[in-house]
Amino acid sequence: MLKLVWVFALVLSVGLHLLMAQDRPLKILVIGAHPDDCEINVGGTAALFAEMGHKVKFISVTNGNAGHHEIGGTPLYKRRLAESLESARRLGIEEYELMSNDDGLLMPTLENRLQIIRKIREWDADVVISHRTNDYHPDHRYTGILVQDAAYMVAVPNIAPDVPALKKNPVFLYSYDRFQRPNPFRPDITVIIDQSITKKILAMDAHVSQFYEWLPWIGGYADQVPGDPARRSSWLAERWRRPVSDEMRKSLEKWYGTPKAKAAQHAEAFEICEYGRQPSDEEIKLLFPMLGK
Repeated sequence: MLKLVWVFALVLSVGLHLLMAQDRPLKILVIGAHPDDCEINVGGTAALFAEMGHKVKFISVTNGNAGHHEIGGTPLYKRRLAESLESARRLGIEEYELMSNDDGLLMPTLENRLQIIRKIREWDADVVISHRTNDYHPDHRYTGILVQDAAYMVAVPNIAPDVPALKKNPVFLYSYDRFQRPNPFRPDITVIIDQSITKKILAMDAHVSQFYEWLPWIGGYADQVPGDPARRSSWLAERWRRPVSDEMRKSLEKWYGTPKAKAAQHAEAFEICEYGRQPSDEEIKLLFPMLGK
């Protein structure tokens, strides 16, 4: 009997949440390790949310003060903060925050976990998107771990009690990556971003220190960057063009139908984290109202 009561209460809670989601703007929180990670992984989807009147916040868990070959420390942080704010303006999102952790030195400490819990609660997030924990960059991995470890604790009142616990657990999602071990990415939700790809590229273009300086230098292709700034965004769009994989195309068929899935040129995919709330297909459609459009 108690089990039946618990199940009924859970169903009622989710049902009420779905009704509320229809009556107010959704609150989407994207947590990246560095300034520019959110744009790379979620920029197109974030722009679509913003265009539909929903609220989106980007957080960089590090301050980005090591990601350059010529400058660093406070001067680089200030430059990357300015780039991030410009990126937010171009995407039309609500906020872009850089936390104080030094770039390249992030650790999954209790202190950092509590900070992430507070950030998620303060935004009252419906959806939280971050890195998976198998990634080439330790900052990416540890950001994923910190967010993953917060997925349950955001609803526990006695943890970080200075910020009220959430009464509903958000849906936690991983953003796309190409790493195969120990397990490959699974595209549970895939969004067509053809109509917002220009905004995504322009948001990335705002991070001049990264896409035209640091990444080309560390990647060995600095000589390919156009000298004329007017030509850079088109070069960037071609350089960062990512084909829609067969797995993503199958996911698109589920959410958009075969004709739209076949026609899609650009997409962003997300995997449901098993530690947060497990949404039904009906709830996913409410949380991602652009699906099928």
